[in-house]
Amino acid sequence: MAILDYGVGNLFSLECALKKVGLTPSIISSPSQCKPVDALVLPGVGNFATASRNLEPLKPEILNAVKEGVPLLGICLGMQLLFTESEESEGRGLSLFQGKNVRLPKSVKVPHMGWNTLSMVKPSDLLEGLQEEAFAYFVHSYYPNPLNDDIIMAKTTYGVPFASIIAKRNLYGTQFHPEKSGETGMAILKNFAKIVKR
Repeated sequence: MAILDYGVGNLFSLECALKKVGLTPSIISSPSQCKPVDALVLPGVGNFATASRNLEPLKPEILNAVKEGVPLLGICLGMQLLFTESEESEGRGLSLFQGKNVRLPKSVKVPHMGWNTLSMVKPSDLLEGLQEEAFAYFVHSYYPNPLNDDIIMAKTTYGVPFASIIAKRNLYGTQFHPEKSGETGMAILKNFAKIVKR
């Protein structure tokens, strides 16, 4: 499997977490390294415009892999990049989901940083074995507002309810950082590993 390194975020803790659940991640940063893989992870911390620009050289390979059914997990900004655009700045995401990333309301301290609960909306392979109101670790100022609510598997409330886990076919996203979310995060990564190994 491949962790996509496009210059936004520390990948070491994510790589360690994926190894703990039995996956063998490689960190790749150029199209030439995009040999056939059994899964992709799109991490990310930072600015939407910078991330979308850095991701541009890898975009054809990502879209082709998704079309072929390769599981893809987007984390934090990586989840936001599965959508088309963001209020944060210019730039185009992967447009694998329709919707726009919007800023958290002014009524709460931004960024949303720390532990918060996941309220399950519908069953998903990614959520197998998780308790209702499980805690996860968030660091973000924006969140995706999907045009299609059917992709929302779990929500979290911080000023407003927002999609914290999304899934459709071979696409998955978490607005929080599973690699920093203790038992909850490890359970989600174990479930993703099961999906990859099917």
